[in-house]
Amino acid sequence: MKIIIVGCGRLGSGLARALSQSGHAVTVIDMDASRFELLPSSFKGQKITGVGFDRDVLVEAGIERADALAAVTSSDEANAVIARIATQVFRVPRVVAQLYDQRKTEVYNRLGLQTIDSTAWGINRAAELLCFSPLNTVLSIGSGGVDIVETEVPTLLTGRKVRDMTVTGEIVVIAISRNNKTFLPSLDTLFQERDIIHIAVMASSRNRLREILGLA
Repeated sequence: MKIIIVGCGRLGSGLARALSQSGHAVTVIDMDASRFELLPSSFKGQKITGVGFDRDVLVEAGIERADALAAVTSSDEANAVIARIATQVFRVPRVVAQLYDQRKTEVYNRLGLQTIDSTAWGINRAAELLCFSPLNTVLSIGSGGVDIVETEVPTLLTGRKVRDMTVTGEIVVIAISRNNKTFLPSLDTLFQERDIIHIAVMASSRNRLREILGLA
C-alpha cells in the first residue's frame, strides 16, 4: 500500500516506522524538517517539507495514487482540513484524522471523518485502521474503547451459531447482512456462506476476535 502521513510527531513518526517495516510505501509530510529526525535511520520512505493541506505538496507526495492517509499534525483544525481534502477531492480510500479535543468527535463524524484519539490510541491501533484487512472497522465509539467492525463470515464459522462467537462483555454480533438484507440475529441464528457479520468488540478484545474468526 501507498500511505501518506501528514505530521511527524510522536504518533506520525511511530506510524511511519511501523508501516514502513510492514512493507508499505510511506511518505511523511511535515512543515518542520527537523521533525524528520524522529524517524529511524532505517526509514526508506519519502520525506517532504511543506504544509500538509497544500494541494501541490499533497500531489508531490503522490496523493492521487494513495491507498490511505493519516492526518496527525498538532492541530485538530489542520487535520480536519487535510482529511477532508483527501476524502472529498482526491478520493483516498482510507483516511484517519488525529483528534485532541474529544468534544469535536461528533462534528467530525458527521463530516464523515474517521478520528483517532491522541491519548487512547496506540500506533498499532492506528496502523490497523489505515491498512486494509479482512476485519474492517466501520465505527469507533467514545475514545476508541469499543469498535463496530464487519467481516465476511469465515469458512470455519459457516453453519455455526451466533452464540459460538459471542463473548459476554467483549464480543457481540449485532447484525448480519445476507442477500442484500440486514437483520438482527438471535444467539441461535446460523451463519451462512457469504454473510457479512457486524460485530461490536472491545478494543482490548480485538486479538481474541481475530482468533475466533481464524484471522490470527
